Amino acid sequence: MALPAFLPELATQVVVPVAAVVGIAFAVLQWVLVSKVKLSPEPRRGDGSSVKTGAGASEYLIEEEEGLNEHNVVVKCAEIQNAISEGATSFLFTEYKYVGLFMGIFAILIFLFLGSVEGFSTKSQPCHYSKGKTCKPALANALFSTIAFVLGAVTSLVSGFLGMKIATYANARTTLEARKGVGKAFITAFRSGAVMGFLLAASGLFVLYIAINLFGIYYGDDWEGLYEAITGYGLGGSSMALFGRVGGGIYTKAADVGADLVGKVERNIPEDDPRNPAVIADNVGDNVGDIAGMGSDLFGSYAESSCAALVVASISSFGINNEFTPMLYPLLISSVGIIACLITTLFATDFFEIKAVDQIEPALKKQLIISTVVMTVGIALVSWLGLPYSFTIFNFGAQKTVYNWQLFLCVAVGLWAGLVIGFVTEYYTSNAYSPVQDVADSCRTGAATNVIFGLALGYKSVIIPIFAIAFSIFLSFSLAAMYGVAVAALGMLSTIATGLAIDAYGPISDNAGGIAEMAGMSHRIRERTDALDAAGNTTAAIGKGFAIGSAALVSLALFGAFVSRAEILTVDVLTPKVFIGLIVGAMLPYWFSAMTMKSVGSAALKMVEEVRRQFNTIPGLMEGTTKPDYATCVKISTDASIKEMIPPGALVMLTPLIVGILFGVETLSGVLAGALVSGVQIAISASNTGGAWDNAKKYIEAGASDHAKALGPKGSDPHKAAVIGDTIGDPLKDTSGPSLNILIKLMAVESLVFAPFFATHGGILFKWL
Repeated sequence: MALPAFLPELATQVVVPVAAVVGIAFAVLQWVLVSKVKLSPEPRRGDGSSVKTGAGASEYLIEEEEGLNEHNVVVKCAEIQNAISEGATSFLFTEYKYVGLFMGIFAILIFLFLGSVEGFSTKSQPCHYSKGKTCKPALANALFSTIAFVLGAVTSLVSGFLGMKIATYANARTTLEARKGVGKAFITAFRSGAVMGFLLAASGLFVLYIAINLFGIYYGDDWEGLYEAITGYGLGGSSMALFGRVGGGIYTKAADVGADLVGKVERNIPEDDPRNPAVIADNVGDNVGDIAGMGSDLFGSYAESSCAALVVASISSFGINNEFTPMLYPLLISSVGIIACLITTLFATDFFEIKAVDQIEPALKKQLIISTVVMTVGIALVSWLGLPYSFTIFNFGAQKTVYNWQLFLCVAVGLWAGLVIGFVTEYYTSNAYSPVQDVADSCRTGAATNVIFGLALGYKSVIIPIFAIAFSIFLSFSLAAMYGVAVAALGMLSTIATGLAIDAYGPISDNAGGIAEMAGMSHRIRERTDALDAAGNTTAAIGKGFAIGSAALVSLALFGAFVSRAEILTVDVLTPKVFIGLIVGAMLPYWFSAMTMKSVGSAALKMVEEVRRQFNTIPGLMEGTTKPDYATCVKISTDASIKEMIPPGALVMLTPLIVGILFGVETLSGVLAGALVSGVQIAISASNTGGAWDNAKKYIEAGASDHAKALGPKGSDPHKAAVIGDTIGDPLKDTSGPSLNILIKLMAVESLVFAPFFATHGGILFKWL
């Protein structure tokens, strides 16, 4: 008889919610600290001079502003922030109306499909895995899966919305803090990112924990049924993330491409110039795409990896023997992750101060390293306290004996593989290293060579991340079968709070730079915000690397759970049923990418025409004596993204249903494997190509080295070539690339949720033939 876990059930019931509450409280504390930066002008005396509110603060600021009227600057910043916030809120509400309708229809589909497995019977049924036991009726599973789906969807939407609200709250505050120094601005942007990171990680964990306990009241000892129903939570989270990512990505890139092509290339005006009609839409896009979309995406990954691990655990010794603490091992990992990230955040905001521009990127990289090291210790503790010394894990029909130290290795390999992917991504997308500098250098001979070099860089950047993912899969599967792969994915996502803080920091800094330009602040302030933004570009690429790497592991774990639930003994590539699925599945990421790229292109076309029209027809616009019509550009982006997000979304959501019903579970298993294998490669190369082109442009603009100065200044031919590369890369790195990781996860989790229906009623065509 195996020794039980050290941690009793009561302790687990306390540790998980307490960690979640601590995470939420820490997010609130960071928000309070950010809110201390006031977005109102300093009180003024009768003679018009500022009243000092701290030791010489006013004189210092005005000196920093190089004689600009500080009162006007603050008022302008507040106005611009308000416009960006209103635009982002308006877009998300419009998006959520359509997404809400879809959510309702899909919830009904889940209930009808799963309820029909046993003909809507309310009688208990024999358990699927635990032979000889009786489990709750299929109708109950249908109802609870539907509730879990709605819970996941709502949590995903709320996470994205709150992230956007925090980012639009913090952007102008970061700009104003940049007057005091780059260190102050960095802390404001980073704290704001931390609010989103901790809020999302903690609320995702808390809602999942509550759902498990509430569902458990009905299910009792039927853990097989309970955790099968919980998979709906992952499906809800990821389906909302898909629309958030695609819709937000189309919005932001339509505005960005329109603003860049007409403003920088044709009119030769700076980025974020207030004369550019698309500038507000561009800044709104950063928030709805990079913040709300990314938040929903990583929440979906977290929910799915937890669900995949819980499903496999429920049919292993943990579930069969009703061992509560080991069963909730995935939630314990996430709980420790929140505490580890909390400690890590203090290193950036309290323990060390940034004094110079060149310290920004190292500080963000240290966050990744510190969180990984602290988390490794945390995983060791949880594995020792929360697991028995030996236990059995379900392995495609058999039970495999596993030891607690082996599970520790599975989680740790996922965690460290994430760090490797992060650093490789940084190497290929940061302008501090030769790959991006080579891309910048290629601009000397025009846009064509820039595009060739950028594409080559993206393809090459796939190599090491794929080896890292392959090694993680091999080691974790060898040690603990599919459960090992699922917890490896959780390991990669265990530092999600820090990862998201670093990721959200980028768009906040980008917005801060835009506000500085639009408010007419001094060149030195813009230099500081540009430095923050350049580091943010690299960290955004690192965040995408994490999201794609974890998506590969998550979808493989979900694939394993689907194959087990659908009772497929082997996925044989040599059978035509499977092979046709494999080749079609490998094509899907290309079809999906074509849809999203063309959507950005057609929306950008309308934007370019509108921006040109305004420059040509509004008198005094180029001279800066009249304001452009920002609202029309915002409307073009909103309308285009809402209309264009539906076909790619439908492709992803309907494919598993159509294949499962018409061709059966074996063909569907081929589709999932094909989509996973090709989707990961395209996603990594697209994200890194776009990131490299963006930073090659910034490298030329900054002119920080002799080589960069030789290629510049802004407006030179090499700079124009770099802008064209950046414009091509925009939809790759912010629309197609990041959305592909949702495609591979979402199809896998959807197949798992509908597996009972496909196994019972699927394969209609092959039954007829």
